[in-house]
Amino acid sequence: MSTPSAIKPADFPWFPYEGFTFSLGLTSGPDAWISGHTASRLDPGAAKMVVTGSMAEQARTAYDKVLTILEAAGLGAGDIVKVTENVTLAGLPEYAAVEQVREEVLGDAVASVTTIVVERLVRSAALLEVEVHAGTGGGRLLVARSDTAGRGTWTSSPVVEAHQGTVYLPTIIPWEDGEVVHPGDLVGQYAWCLDRADQLLRRAGLSLDHAVTTYDYTTPETRGTYRKVHHVRKDRLGGAGVYPGAGGIVMSRLHRPGVLVALDVTASRHPLEAVNPGWSRYDTLTYSPGVKAGRTLFMSGFAALDMETQQALHPGDIGAQAEVTYQALLDVLAAAGTGPEHLVQTLEFCAIEALRDYRLVAPVRERLLSPPWPASTGAMCAGLLRPEFLLEVFATALLPEPGL
Repeated sequence: MSTPSAIKPADFPWFPYEGFTFSLGLTSGPDAWISGHTASRLDPGAAKMVVTGSMAEQARTAYDKVLTILEAAGLGAGDIVKVTENVTLAGLPEYAAVEQVREEVLGDAVASVTTIVVERLVRSAALLEVEVHAGTGGGRLLVARSDTAGRGTWTSSPVVEAHQGTVYLPTIIPWEDGEVVHPGDLVGQYAWCLDRADQLLRRAGLSLDHAVTTYDYTTPETRGTYRKVHHVRKDRLGGAGVYPGAGGIVMSRLHRPGVLVALDVTASRHPLEAVNPGWSRYDTLTYSPGVKAGRTLFMSGFAALDMETQQALHPGDIGAQAEVTYQALLDVLAAAGTGPEHLVQTLEFCAIEALRDYRLVAPVRERLLSPPWPASTGAMCAGLLRPEFLLEVFATALLPEPGL
């Protein structure tokens, strides 16, 4: 079986990158997945990692790291098809500086932009973390940025098709003509965001029936009503017989005042196939454990849940929760006929209350995952939809080509 390859720059001046349970980035064929990077660097005198600089300076450093890794893979800024920027609550007021740096870096590249508002990052002084997906020759423009600006997308960026038929939409929020839509109404806002995603996909010749993941970001005040979005999802998703993967993360606040949900939707041109290790709980849910589209396996967010009893496991112990969470990922990979060596990307959300013990997750990854280690990003959230959960992980794998 062919496996992705780790990208190893000959010169990476910010810190020694060997010995972690993540790679700087991975390549497979024309594609590259780059881990999330902040402005962190090793201070030899202090013998620790430090982050300094304004938001603009941090953005430049983060993008310099990304470009250095891409260059080691024979790629450049023009090959970037998707950018994910994790911006902290502290950095959100200065986000315009990030947009300016990004515009300079990307130039004429056709790239979709996802913006995730997070509580904070692992390094307390870090304001921004940048992660990218790139592919030789860049992406194919489906919907121009001028047609996304001001109509529910957080930052105007295009809808882009990458290699493997993956289609990326910009982050969608319930905001139009300078105002929040359906103020105070989570269900109304959620429906509006899904409808907006469908409009964008239809302009690309697709629809929500082609969605492979819907990742939701919401606020603590919606926990009591969040279950009601089930009916919205049931009405709008799964029309082709397969519900997308899903995840739900809680942040203290989102992109604009009054916004109760932000939605990141990814789709695919390939026929969709649900991947389920045999968990009956998904028979009545509006999301799938995994969705196979071509060679790509997109997964729901997983936390420490007993799949039979629906009970949250190991309250207060993030290390034990990580064991259950990553085992669930392995179960989905096995159901798809592959293993952890084909993971290309993991995104970890750690509840802010567990930040002190977040280091306990790395040994679990070391035991359960394997080289070349996935490209990875980690951020702190206010919590998860089940308050007992301390960790949720989103993951993507690239399955081996048939016959290899």
